[in-house]
Amino acid sequence: MKSITIKGSKRESVGKVATKALRNAGMVPCVIYGGENPIHFSAEEKAFKKLVFTPNVYTASIDVDGQKIPAVLQDIQFHPVTDKIIHVDFYQLFDDKEITMKIPVKLTGTSPGVLNGGSLRFTNRKLRVKALPANLPDFVTADISKLKIGNKLVITSLPTEGYTFMHPDNTVVVQVRTSRNATVSADDEDEEEATEAAAE
Repeated sequence: MKSITIKGSKRESVGKVATKALRNAGMVPCVIYGGENPIHFSAEEKAFKKLVFTPNVYTASIDVDGQKIPAVLQDIQFHPVTDKIIHVDFYQLFDDKEITMKIPVKLTGTSPGVLNGGSLRFTNRKLRVKALPANLPDFVTADISKLKIGNKLVITSLPTEGYTFMHPDNTVVVQVRTSRNATVSADDEDEEEATEAAAE
C-alpha cells in the first residue's frame, strides 16, 4: 500500500486558544491514537491533500519532530462553511497488529450482460478489509467478465490474499440488472430456464 509522509510538530498546549491560533496560522491540529499514549501534533493543511482528496487509500508516515510513526487516517473533520480541514485523527500501525480499513473495489473485464443492454449496479465501491499493515491491498479486484443479465458477484467470489473481508458472505458487490432495452442472449435464456426449472 502506498504511503505518504506528513511532517508535523508536537503540540505543547491542546486548549481551545492554542487550537484556534494553530488554525489561524494554516495549521491543522491532529492526534495519533493506538499507541501507549495519544500523540498530539500539528501539520500544514496542504500536507493532507494527497491523503484526503483521492479515491485511493494511503498509509501515512508521520514525522513528528524527527520521530517517524506509521499510521492510517481514522477520522477527518471539515469546517461546515469553508470546508477547511479543522482536525485529523490517525491510528498508529504496528507490524504485528491487524487493522480494519475501507479499501476501494476495482472492476476488471467486460460484462456480457452489460454488452446486451443490462444495467451495471456497483453497490459496494469500498469494502472493509482486515489485515496486517503489510498485507493491506491498494484495491480489491472484482472480475465482471462472466456476469450476464440477472447475475451478481458476491463477496465470497473475490480474491483474499492475506486479508479478510468484514462483511457477510452474501454481500453483493456488483450486479447486472435487466433494463428496458436489454437483449437477452440465448445463453442467458437457457440459464434462466434452468434456474426456473430448478426452482420448480
